[in-house]
Amino acid sequence: MRKISASTIIYSVRKLCMEACQDLDPQILAAIKDAFKKEKSATGRQILDEIIRNAKVAQDDKLPLCQDTGFAVFFVELGEKASVIGNLSDAIKEGVVSGYKHLRKSIVAHPFQRKNTFDNAPPIIHINIVPGDKLKIGFLPKGGGAENCSFQKMFLPIATKEEVINYIVDNIKLKAAKACPPIIVGVGIGGTFDYSAYLAKKALIRPINSPSRDSSIAAMEKDLLKRINKLGIGPMGMGGSTTALAVHIEHYPCHIASLPVAVNLECHAHRYKEVVV
Repeated sequence: MRKISASTIIYSVRKLCMEACQDLDPQILAAIKDAFKKEKSATGRQILDEIIRNAKVAQDDKLPLCQDTGFAVFFVELGEKASVIGNLSDAIKEGVVSGYKHLRKSIVAHPFQRKNTFDNAPPIIHINIVPGDKLKIGFLPKGGGAENCSFQKMFLPIATKEEVINYIVDNIKLKAAKACPPIIVGVGIGGTFDYSAYLAKKALIRPINSPSRDSSIAAMEKDLLKRINKLGIGPMGMGGSTTALAVHIEHYPCHIASLPVAVNLECHAHRYKEVVV
């Protein structure tokens, strides 16, 4: 049994928090640069250029990409042959508190009293047990603007794929401009009410150039992306041909009587980093 100390986890999470908020993923930056070349709108090109320059300033000056440094969401894979010395969740929380020391704090302790926790804790942690002796920690700081544009529907099992696609596109037409596009669209299909939402968020952390391994779902992703970019919403909602950079769909078996569909949006400042300890 391989042992992993809490101090190692705290240090790794602290580093993830700071770097994710400051450094735009190279694949996302490359996709934005490619979108700049293809964008038909002059205003859209100007906004994309500003996004590219903003990413360089943030990286060079070690500043947050966006003032909204998000809710700290973690996707953790713990090897069945690994043992954490101490409490894993507590160590991640302590890493968040340390990592956000010089970042904006976005979390309130109670939904209605709205008093800031002043340390960006507690985080949300999803833990899966996997084969091996490693610990993989994935960090997704989820901004409130894009998160507020999420949506979900419990379809009847007789719903067609076209009905699901139309539902997604119609809602993105209403919401995308508020999510600081170009967006990444995470879709969760199947499971239960709560699990479909988890799948939608998990879909966001998939590498941007990795279509689903299920060919029929990959075709659905491609179709959705094409339809979304025909809406004309464009960068920051100011018009153009680049509304979304990618559509990722995760699916799971579901009950014979239901068909859950959840959609979670991510803004152009898509921040995700992971580490293996």
